[in-house]
Amino acid sequence: MSESPRFDPLDPDLVRLRDIALALPGAGEKLVVGHPAFFTRKVFAYFGMSYKVDGEWVTNPRTVSVLLPEDERLALAEEPRVHVPGYIGPYGWLGICVDDDTDWAEIAELVELSYRETAGVRRIAELDAREEGWPRVP
Repeated sequence: MSESPRFDPLDPDLVRLRDIALALPGAGEKLVVGHPAFFTRKVFAYFGMSYKVDGEWVTNPRTVSVLLPEDERLALAEEPRVHVPGYIGPYGWLGICVDDDTDWAEIAELVELSYRETAGVRRIAELDAREEGWPRVP
């Protein structure tokens, strides 16, 4: 029995995230608990994770969750558009709500930072060896 997706595969925000994430060396996409996840050895970005607001679970299909270095995570966590996603939040992940005003260059930078936390030395070296033009913002 297959689980029905909790997202629209053609959602413009997912398409943008997919373009950013899959441009990274060795990146792939898979479903994790019904949500698109982008990975190499480990997942470095999720789309559409749930989070708690006033003790109640909220499902927002328009979020990007990333794993960031502690200094970046602490600075970003102060912003109102940012939340701690369910299940993965205690492991250092943050979710960013996206909308029509989202700065996709910033999202690309955050996705790259998350990639660098998870990808492994060879893939990071491959990314660093690329010519100018990264991050790619669709």
